[in-house]
Amino acid sequence: MILLAQLLISCMMAFMMTFLFSVMPLGFPEGWMAIWMHHYLTAWPVAFILSLGVGPLAFKMSSIIMQRLARDI
Repeated sequence: MILLAQLLISCMMAFMMTFLFSVMPLGFPEGWMAIWMHHYLTAWPVAFILSLGVGPLAFKMSSIIMQRLARDI
């Protein structure tokens, strides 16, 4: 389940970030969609692989933070 979540999160994040970072400097010139899709298809696998390392770390950190907050209440 976590692997599927990381797959979906990396897909959505790569989609939104490549969209924003291609529109901001370029606007919507002719051929923009092809450029964006090329960048997206490159970014998604990279984002997925990085999420495999960062995801467990983020879950561990959030668990520690939540435990400390619960203890302080």
